[in-house]
Amino acid sequence: MLRAVGLVTEYNPFHNGHRYHAQQARKVSGAEVVVAVMSGHFLQRGEPALVDKWTRAQMALRCGVDVVIELPFPFACNSAPHFADGAIQILDLFRPHIHSVCFGSESGDLEQLKPLAKAMAGYDSADADHHARSGKTFPQARAAALADQGFDPELLDQPNNILSLAYLRAIDQRNSSLEALTIKRIGAGYHDLQPVNDIASATALRQRLYAGEAVQPFLPAAAHELLAQAVEQEMVVDQQRWFSMLQQSCLDQRRAPSDGYQMEPGLEQRIFQAALAANDYEQLVDEVKARHLTRTRVQRLLCYQLFALRSQEMANALARPIPYLQLLGATQKGERFLSQCRKELSLPLVTNQSRIQSLLNRHYGRDGEARLHAQWMVDLEDQVTRFYTLLLPGWGGQSRQWNYYRSPLREL
Repeated sequence: MLRAVGLVTEYNPFHNGHRYHAQQARKVSGAEVVVAVMSGHFLQRGEPALVDKWTRAQMALRCGVDVVIELPFPFACNSAPHFADGAIQILDLFRPHIHSVCFGSESGDLEQLKPLAKAMAGYDSADADHHARSGKTFPQARAAALADQGFDPELLDQPNNILSLAYLRAIDQRNSSLEALTIKRIGAGYHDLQPVNDIASATALRQRLYAGEAVQPFLPAAAHELLAQAVEQEMVVDQQRWFSMLQQSCLDQRRAPSDGYQMEPGLEQRIFQAALAANDYEQLVDEVKARHLTRTRVQRLLCYQLFALRSQEMANALARPIPYLQLLGATQKGERFLSQCRKELSLPLVTNQSRIQSLLNRHYGRDGEARLHAQWMVDLEDQVTRFYTLLLPGWGGQSRQWNYYRSPLREL
């Protein structure tokens, strides 16, 4: 039986640090197969991916990953706890074939992270009230409150550590038998704009790419080839189009739901006023941001408003089990792994989107709450992809129902 290790990823784009992560995950876990749960067209920070999900999956499959499963939008474009919970939920479905999950962290030390994860699980937001009143964002107030308990606040000031803590909490809350493994992040940090040797952060790579600077030294050759092809074909997200799309949704007050997901009282009007004056995406986010809101949360709020997401429907989606698994691609070894898992999977594995309705009908029946939830997820993912195609200058004349004519990738 092939044994696998799970990764949680965005690959925006796939770079040398990601290849190192996949290599080390295979090594420290003793696994023969690497399975990545990857965000689709929109990411945890509330922004569209640089290139489409199939191109990013193909980068991964050519550079050391064997299977890529899509993380659904409600989890992928959300805070660290929801992001982690969705990914662990998916990996958990493959037990015992997937026996561990390996994540990168700035700490690199599980014995340092585990006690903090337990403290966060029992964290009471009231503990941070006096810090919040001083103008700190929620993450800053929480870090300060946990520092009051003796924990190192720097552990909560580094993005990969924050996600690592969320994975540990998700494993514990789901009572999962997945073994947690971590490797220390090497080279440039998550937000660093300067490369270290041949490792550059995805943030730096995106900036370099949009500035017309070389990124080749920092990507595996196969990944760079696919990225260069996307650039040549103008299939890279246009930032001005993204701003225009958001600005239009912010100005259309008739379309915005009155019960928008995570929309606080007065914030909808603040967003409207910001859109009236903003000339670019950065200015729009800056004008919406209040002292208690992080930039990332503002970016996600703009995303939620764009897709007209309501509080109750998102709460339902996050509380219910993920209704199906969306395969983006696999290597030959990955296909053998999936074949050995299929009989034990409790959810449909979608390998042909044009047949998803019949697949869901067989699994859930034609009605009922579970079937309605599955359909809601299908409709949302289709909407997200249609909107994403509008951001690509090189999009041709084909239908924007892209999900229905892109089959999962098969890599030799």
